[in-house]
Amino acid sequence: MDAFFREWERRAPGETRDIGRARALATVLDVLSPDVPVLTVVGSKGKGTAATYASAYLAASGLRVCTVTSPELRSNRERIRVDGRAVSEEELAFLGSVLDEALGALPPPAGGYLSPSGLFTIAGVVHARNVGADAIVLEAGMGGRSDEISLFPPAVVAITPIFREHAGVLGDTPAEIAEEKLGVAGPTTAVLSAPQSAEVTGVLGDVERVEAGGSGLAEDLLPGGLVRGSAELGVVAARRLPGVTEPPDGTLCDVLASVVLPGRLSWHDVPSSSPHPPPFNGRAPLDEPSSSPHPPPFNGRAPLDEPGSATRLLVDSAVDGTGIAAALTAARRVWGAIDRVVVCLPDHKDLDGAVAALDGLPVTFVRLPLPHLRFTRPLPSGWDVVGSDAVTPASLAALGRRVVVLGTVYFTGLVLDAVGADTERLFVTAASRRPS
Repeated sequence: MDAFFREWERRAPGETRDIGRARALATVLDVLSPDVPVLTVVGSKGKGTAATYASAYLAASGLRVCTVTSPELRSNRERIRVDGRAVSEEELAFLGSVLDEALGALPPPAGGYLSPSGLFTIAGVVHARNVGADAIVLEAGMGGRSDEISLFPPAVVAITPIFREHAGVLGDTPAEIAEEKLGVAGPTTAVLSAPQSAEVTGVLGDVERVEAGGSGLAEDLLPGGLVRGSAELGVVAARRLPGVTEPPDGTLCDVLASVVLPGRLSWHDVPSSSPHPPPFNGRAPLDEPSSSPHPPPFNGRAPLDEPGSATRLLVDSAVDGTGIAAALTAARRVWGAIDRVVVCLPDHKDLDGAVAALDGLPVTFVRLPLPHLRFTRPLPSGWDVVGSDAVTPASLAALGRRVVVLGTVYFTGLVLDAVGADTERLFVTAASRRPS
């Protein structure tokens, strides 16, 4: 793994990522012009959901799809997937050795560094070539034209909702941030967008809008909550990729019904709090059993009246007031009441919106010891504040039986790791169901 993090760990104060050096590395590896179509996902929120549903649709169409997302939840292997499954330790180690050898052909860094997310992107394109992928789906890390995804010309770009995040880095206004993200598209790229604010819409111009219901899919094949729009965007964007044909209805239904989104309105039992936690399939709770022939998703209801019942978590990577309010609504719909909310929001997230949405609830705020995240803003006096070392099964179980976990993906990934959530596969293809 040293090849992925070495330059970032050795960077000098004030240095920034070096896209030119990343381009040189991709040139050495001969992957700047992939032989298969690329679908790129950019935006401020919902990128992982859009990338997952786009990949699932492509797989249902019979294509072998390589997907690169960022950051990881439990393991760096999850950053690169083929047909929804994370690469193996051996495959990732091999990709690291390929990068290491190619880096030896470059001059030493001079005033910039290769970012880990960019190196995983490049490694993912290398892996796509190695496994004979038919399509590549790339999720932007933070930007657009300033992100390493811009090295690989996309046939289709999907733009999830954009808001004022990373202000001062990508731009000072939503319009400037939108311009940066749109910069990944080329002159022949098909650009699709989720509904946006008027300010962002003015920048995006005459791009294809994907409104609610635009995918034409049955509701039980889509996730609940605010990420539904991103899922539909991913499906519609996948349909626009050159050479893609509509999958058979049964196959599409099977693959999309198998999609799980850990950390996006996903429900988990804390292992130490129940001797027999039920299986987790990651789907949002349903109030009614599904009418489809597929087994209905776990409905998220903890046996709260039974002695010794489990502590159940609702985990959602919500980082603004709107997303947090939606997650709380989902929790109350299932539980009625919430025992505690555990939240982690660095300074650049919508802490003011979170404070307003969480008013009146018992809150534990977690600060992460990551050098690129700052936690300096004042918090409400009634909130408990802990470090990341307090995120253990025992400490989570001590918070009550109905606990909502919210915040940045770095944090929700930490919680998912603590409870042993299954993040290995995001969807199941017809080929993977066949006996080996």
